[in-house]
Amino acid sequence: MSDSPLSVKSKALALEIIKACRILRENKCESAIINQVLRSGTSVGANVRESFYAQSKADFISKLHIALKECAEAEFWLEILVESEYLPDLGVLELCTEVKRILIASLNTTKQSAK
Repeated sequence: MSDSPLSVKSKALALEIIKACRILRENKCESAIINQVLRSGTSVGANVRESFYAQSKADFISKLHIALKECAEAEFWLEILVESEYLPDLGVLELCTEVKRILIASLNTTKQSAK
């Protein structure tokens, strides 16, 4: 198991997403939105974890790309939730943005080393 910053922060993101969804339920937010942010936000860490067991460098890159796409989706939903005042800004949006930056940097580094 990796203790890389990406691994640690993507797991922390999943936990913060779960906590945020509790608040959203209490605030009577639409369940479809809660499900979307929960699915995309927790998927990031799952795909990062799955990348540890990639069968090749191409598979590793693919898993990180999926994590990046899910992270970007979660970021969108979190922005909507903060801007609509369903969710007070608890730092989860900033953490999501930080994870996205780490994913982009990791992908760029991996792609450069693959050349």
